Amino acid sequence: MTSTASIRDNIQNLLNTIGFAVLATENAGQPHTSLIAITPVDEGQRLVFATYRNTRKFTNLMQNQRVSVLIDGSSSASPGGTSTRFVLSAVGRVQEINVTTQPHLLGAHLQRHPDLATFTQTPDCVLLEVVVEAYQVVHGIDDVTWWRVEDLKSHPDKG
Repeated sequence: MTSTASIRDNIQNLLNTIGFAVLATENAGQPHTSLIAITPVDEGQRLVFATYRNTRKFTNLMQNQRVSVLIDGSSSASPGGTSTRFVLSAVGRVQEINVTTQPHLLGAHLQRHPDLATFTQTPDCVLLEVVVEAYQVVHGIDDVTWWRVEDLKSHPDKG
């Protein structure tokens, strides 16, 4: 049996290693996926990303804030050279970030993705965050578990 602390560490390590993810949105029954640059915040409770307002992605998010974010860790190597070999899906809701009142989030995103500085300064760009409710952790075809962020945060293992 995998411990909560172990799962939490695996999730955190993957989020800190992988800078890109696939965002799945939906509008009027039509799914849409987009590659996004992500920055984990609050130990993975939130995932920050930027996009233009005049995209299908943003239009979909304004109609339906529910999203799924796929982070592929199947080929990432952990310290020591061993492969983590798992895929993570974050499920939650998107909300806009007010960079005037929360400039630290833009700063964190640009620290992780400095090549996005010009992009984030354009008037049409918006900073968003996925407030993660749960993670689906997939280690293999028959090894899939769901973890609520609340449980990962508030019920650490003892001993």
